[in-house]
Amino acid sequence: MARIEWAGVFPAATTQFDAGLAVDIAATKSHLEFMLAAGVHGIVALGTCGENASLSADEKRAVLGAIVETVRGRVPVLAGVTEFTTEAACAYARDAERIGVDGLMVLPAMVYVPKPEELVAHFRAVARATKLPIMLYNNPPAYRVNIGLDALTQLADEPNIVSLKEAAEDTRRFTDIANALGDRYVLFAGLDDLAFEALALGAKGWVSGLTGAFPEESVRIYELMQEGRLADARELYRWFMPLLHLDAGHDLVQCIKLVQQRAGQGSARVRPPRYPLSGARYDEIVALADSALRTRKRG
Repeated sequence: MARIEWAGVFPAATTQFDAGLAVDIAATKSHLEFMLAAGVHGIVALGTCGENASLSADEKRAVLGAIVETVRGRVPVLAGVTEFTTEAACAYARDAERIGVDGLMVLPAMVYVPKPEELVAHFRAVARATKLPIMLYNNPPAYRVNIGLDALTQLADEPNIVSLKEAAEDTRRFTDIANALGDRYVLFAGLDDLAFEALALGAKGWVSGLTGAFPEESVRIYELMQEGRLADARELYRWFMPLLHLDAGHDLVQCIKLVQQRAGQGSARVRPPRYPLSGARYDEIVALADSALRTRKRG
């Protein structure tokens, strides 16, 4: 099996856009530095929060190059693979490897809902197109397909499929996977509002959206959990929870970017078919963000 040391808080980085909705490389790099300074343990680039599907092929590769250049090996960089076909996913995986990322976060092929055997075939093809270690991303509510225990068992013979980002809403999955497959896969929490529970059940890390606005608090929750200070971690988690719930909504990207903007980190601009929040939803998210900013406890 490929050897990895992935653990801790891996923010799902947003891609920043300028007023004309062109990719803003400088702002994207600035936001990365903000999160790295807070002590995050890795970066997930061009996942859902990175609006992968809204970028052209050339833009994706340019953003990846800029992120690798900015991080400079300080933490692992994983590239999201969210293509429409298996062929395109394999080509993107090969390009990401050439650009210099440290791993891939591979999603099911977009739009089409595969049968279990098609899902396994897709992941196998991508794994065999690259030498990079791979984190699979399971998110049944968003992508309408579940990476079940049978699929994980079948894929266990692919040496570079090493990790699983688990975003199913049933935390029993963490125990069921461990009971069935031991430590074959390094498990990561994939929903912000299940992070405490996942870490308590043995997940090694947390791929987080709201870390983009509150990286210090996210890292602190992880540290407290590792130190066994569950009561302190729980108190901080409860403060964070109103915002963490936003990660599970269909408009999570708009919400997360707006919270980041309120925290002074980038803009709330998104690319169509997404549009910035407005009306009552905008007011609701601004109120949540501003309340968290007023009540946060540093240090």
